[in-house]
Amino acid sequence: MLSTDPLYLSDMYCRGFEAVVLDVRDGAVCLDRSAFYPGGGGLPADRGVLAFEGRETPVTAVRREEAAFWHDLDGPAPPAGTAVRRRLDWPPRYGVMRHHTAVHILCGVVHHLFGGLATGGQIRAERARIDFTLADLTAERVREIEEAANVVIREDRPITAYTVSREALAAHDLIRTKEILVPEDIREVRIVEIGGFDAQADGGVHVATTRECGRLRIVKTENKGRQNKRLEIVLEDV
Repeated sequence: MLSTDPLYLSDMYCRGFEAVVLDVRDGAVCLDRSAFYPGGGGLPADRGVLAFEGRETPVTAVRREEAAFWHDLDGPAPPAGTAVRRRLDWPPRYGVMRHHTAVHILCGVVHHLFGGLATGGQIRAERARIDFTLADLTAERVREIEEAANVVIREDRPITAYTVSREALAAHDLIRTKEILVPEDIREVRIVEIGGFDAQADGGVHVATTRECGRLRIVKTENKGRQNKRLEIVLEDV
């Protein structure tokens, strides 16, 4: 079975890397290793370029099929066995990392203050939105959430990742979503921790410290149901 080593799990700041083509299918290549995030959990897949034999080919999409990462190319694909070099389109990836961390901070704040859990969300390079199980979202609560989140950001807390057994998820209060989204066959679960503040099950990409998020602003709220409220955020450099 084809398998790709996900380099982003050990180094989320990896922008370029060397790899070998394992297989080619319909204009897409599967690599033995990749720093490209394949999308999922509300995060978009990375884009970038693949370089081989003196040429560069745009990577237009990345998707995961079991343990294999397939990279769609806008151009000729190199044959299996070819050594290639990949480079991420870094500014949008870094924007996604910042907003993803900011959403984790929001999840922690809303859970600790009001017991709310996330019901869905979408993260992009320029903004993010997240829905919570909240019956009431007054202007005062919005200000309280925004202020608490920015306190965590200013404290420059470190962000680390580790794994725990599936059984430890509930025992250690590591779920911030209404539904448990970890597939049943996953026995070792990756946890992302914001030092001294909160820890959540997660498989995506993040910045190294909360201060990298900048300043968080809640720019829009929506009522999505009696027990479902949406927050939309942007991050500003400070």
